[in-house]
Amino acid sequence: MDLRNLRYILEVVKWQNVTKAAEQLHITQPTLSKIIKNLEDELGVILFDRSGKSIQLTDSGNVAVRHFQSMLRAMDELNVDLEAVANLKVGKLIIGLPPVISSVFFPKIVATFQQHYPNIEFQIIEEGAKKIEHLIREGHLDLGFVVAPVNEDTFETMPLIQQQLGLVVHQHHRLAGREQVSLRELRDEKFIGFPKEYAVREHIVKACRAEGFEPRMIYESSQWDLQAEMVAERLGITIMPEAVCKKIANKHVRVISLHDPVLPWHLLMVWRKEEYLSYAMREFMTFVQAAADEFLP
Repeated sequence: MDLRNLRYILEVVKWQNVTKAAEQLHITQPTLSKIIKNLEDELGVILFDRSGKSIQLTDSGNVAVRHFQSMLRAMDELNVDLEAVANLKVGKLIIGLPPVISSVFFPKIVATFQQHYPNIEFQIIEEGAKKIEHLIREGHLDLGFVVAPVNEDTFETMPLIQQQLGLVVHQHHRLAGREQVSLRELRDEKFIGFPKEYAVREHIVKACRAEGFEPRMIYESSQWDLQAEMVAERLGITIMPEAVCKKIANKHVRVISLHDPVLPWHLLMVWRKEEYLSYAMREFMTFVQAAADEFLP
């Protein structure tokens, strides 16, 4: 059984169309049809139901495809393990990272990791958590850092930070002298927030709606330091993760705890479920897990 043909079968499953799959594979449609027929003859089963507009897997086809995927993953893992045994320690990681956390801990982790693995390259894609999840699902990212919750039917997860969101106000704001503030007390405030594609923005808006009001988002920025500067200019208030609040070095703002309700902020490292893990991915994930207490705020 030619493993390359198994990859061809998976491409047909993806597109549910032999012609389209053949185009993507840069082979002719008759050639691909013959590969399918030969494999069906070899296995003694019909893999595809061709009676409709699009071809669908038969029951036998579903079983076979699960095994094809396992076989191909095993072969990929074998190649990576052989490379690791040869001590090449090379690779590339494409990682999705929200700007809100990019400066909190990531540079320290990468700097230390690359002392041990100088030949592993990093490509960082800065996007909101929702976009990162989409890019991982589509196979454009190896892994990403996002905010819980995520769809655990789609993603494997590694918990990293469990904190809360904090309120940032001007030093002369009416609430600046308080140790704690309830969310409902912010009903009439002007909010400075993250863009809509950011999970933390969605989390804040949902919490406000649960308290009976719609937050007035008058400014938005993906950069937490710009938000802090806007608060310092009395343009509004903002709500940020504790880890980010700790990095604000502006004497004109105050950070206050939120309660009733407390707004949790749980950071996860995620990757696609049943994804083949490259050597670089496995080493980086192991490193982050081991170094979490040292580097994470």
